[in-house]
Amino acid sequence: MYNVALTPITLADEWATVLILGTMPGEESLRKKEYYANPRNTFWKIMARLFEFGHDASYEERTRILKKNKIALWDVMQACERQGSLDSAINDRAIIENDFVSFYRSHPNMRHVFFNGAKAEKEYFKRVLPRLSDEVKGIEYFRLPSTSPAMAQLSIDAKLLEWSKIKRKT
Repeated sequence: MYNVALTPITLADEWATVLILGTMPGEESLRKKEYYANPRNTFWKIMARLFEFGHDASYEERTRILKKNKIALWDVMQACERQGSLDSAINDRAIIENDFVSFYRSHPNMRHVFFNGAKAEKEYFKRVLPRLSDEVKGIEYFRLPSTSPAMAQLSIDAKLLEWSKIKRKT
């Protein structure tokens, strides 16, 4: 299956200072056109606890709160070949990365990038970082445990502890 990422502009504005990067939205997210739409993914549960909004808040309300806290969401990949939603199913030879040069140019306040899992970090450092200019190389990078249901060995509380680093950067 060929998956195409969501339009990045909807979850980033020029004031954002924190960028949370996934690899590529899963099938349910692509279908609903919403980041982290799989109800078993703990991303929105963690954000709700960090930024004190209800677990039943609408997608529009959730993203508004992230933007209010200067947080942007995007993905390392613009497109890839993948059967299903798992990062481990991504065909590495078919990855097309997003245009981070243009992204950082239009988001000049970006200071911190948090990777939602190891694959996002790996592909960013391999495919994106070498192409960036010196001005954006001063960004701080942090890998966080994946919020994917596939990362079941960590409890939501253990993930929350790591993800709380974001709150200190907003």
